[in-house]
Amino acid sequence: MRTHFCGLIDESLIGKDVTLCGWVNTIRLQSHTAFVDLRDHEGIAQVVIERDNAAAFAIAGELGYEYVVKVTGQIRRRISVNDKLKTGTVELLAERVEILNAARDLPFALHETPNDDMRMTYRYLDLRRPEMQHMMRTRTALVRALRRYLDAAGFQDIETPILTKATPEGARDYLVPSRVHPGQFYALPQSPQLFKQILMMAGFDRYYQIARCFRDEDLRADRQPEFTQLDLEFAFVEEHHVQDFVEDLIRHVFREVRGVELDARFPRMTYEEAMRRFGSDKPDLRNPLELVDVAEAVKHIDFKVFAEPANDPAGRVAALRVPGGAELSRKDIDGLAEFAGKYGAKGLAWLKVDDLAKGREGINSPVAKFLDDTALAQVLALTGAANGDIVFFGAGRWKTVTDFMGAVRLKVGRDRGFVENAWKPLWVTDFPMFEYDDEAQRFVALHHPFTAPKVDDIADLRANAAVAVSRGYDMVLNGNEIGGGSIRIHRPEMQSAVFDLLGIGADEAEAKFGFLLKALRLGAPPHGGLAFGVDRIAALMAGTESIRDVIAFPKTTSAQDLMTDAPSAVSEPQLKELHVRVAAEAPKA
Repeated sequence: MRTHFCGLIDESLIGKDVTLCGWVNTIRLQSHTAFVDLRDHEGIAQVVIERDNAAAFAIAGELGYEYVVKVTGQIRRRISVNDKLKTGTVELLAERVEILNAARDLPFALHETPNDDMRMTYRYLDLRRPEMQHMMRTRTALVRALRRYLDAAGFQDIETPILTKATPEGARDYLVPSRVHPGQFYALPQSPQLFKQILMMAGFDRYYQIARCFRDEDLRADRQPEFTQLDLEFAFVEEHHVQDFVEDLIRHVFREVRGVELDARFPRMTYEEAMRRFGSDKPDLRNPLELVDVAEAVKHIDFKVFAEPANDPAGRVAALRVPGGAELSRKDIDGLAEFAGKYGAKGLAWLKVDDLAKGREGINSPVAKFLDDTALAQVLALTGAANGDIVFFGAGRWKTVTDFMGAVRLKVGRDRGFVENAWKPLWVTDFPMFEYDDEAQRFVALHHPFTAPKVDDIADLRANAAVAVSRGYDMVLNGNEIGGGSIRIHRPEMQSAVFDLLGIGADEAEAKFGFLLKALRLGAPPHGGLAFGVDRIAALMAGTESIRDVIAFPKTTSAQDLMTDAPSAVSEPQLKELHVRVAAEAPKA
């Protein structure tokens, strides 16, 4: 139907006949000439329709915005060059114009950015916008680069099941009723985790898959009920083998897709260090601000707000120095305190340094009076505070303080313009093996229950479960976790011990994971791997905050597809065939 793409015509085609197809981006009707900017996924070409061509000119009068048209004519040089278009030196002199389809009553113009509900309802129009075309092309280039690299490195692309066994441990499963097995259900995979481990036990050595995954959990801008990950697994590896390989992989795809050179070696940082310095297990290293522990400086003072957590092994007193922050108004400070409150802070103490040479008289702070000269001097020394700075303090339970001070660090860094325009990747390693769930009164796995502990001795793991360290690792880029993985448990005795520590008894473990335990008993090699969030990496590469911009047909934050109106009710005959009965909705109070 067409001979060329609109956005790819150039001076090499001058004097040649071509046929272009696309959408009317703009139309300018003059007395003797009509100018049409015709757009396809490659770009825009100017089409000129002259009055002398009566048939074509008449059709030009019928054209409207976003009409689909086919134009045949000859390429000629433009008199007036348009430097903003890559086709701006040439134009198409139309001989024949055909309307392929009209576009009437458009809900929004493509040069606008409508609200999210409108975008999701008319996703086909939203995706037609040039910026969305760019987003999706970035994603395509990313996936292509990943596949090429892994294929060349000898990885096998192996598909794992979509209909699998429900093994709830973490996020909720999406369940699929079985028609042929009444009362039984499949689950959609939250990840191919167990299957890829079993592939290592089957001797495939290096596996990858661009895998669709499903999690029935509350959504945010960076979460979707169905998402895509690059899944990798290696046999006979230690942590550094996996990390070194995937570093090279990520460097390659950023070079190929974005023309960006990442660091020759990504920094390694333990979980403990990341939380202590940055208040996050996915620190944004573009932000130079760091948390500093000042508990030792305030243990002896009478101010209980600081002294009690400073003397509590489970407490923390952390400080954050903001260069030049003394200019912040009381309204600004109160706004930060309110922000910190969303993360559990009961308050946000502060100290402004007006003039260090004046000693205590040069300090402006509502808490300075509670700090004796020794404590004040130590705090200033530990934080490196200088004239014109402000120091914020957080005190309380270790995790609470770490969370809200980490959030304040990020906000202040953004608001004050400290965040560098750069790419800052790193590895976060040595995650805790377990977290204690106070509500459930048991340990839960920080990554997943198949992650190997650092210790090989089961008795040691049992005795020190609360402080056990795992062989897990995450790749972080600009404050985003883009990939996570671990060395896996490959001995059945250790796997059973971990299940037991997680409150999964022998019978339950056999019922849920019996196939894995059996495979581990039949010659499982040491193995490990990692999964990258394809949606997240594509969003970063495309320069958007939301992964919905790089997913063709995403769900809303309420897990709905507004375009197709999913989820939706199904008929009684369908439910009956699946042996499913829908419980009546509870009456609203």
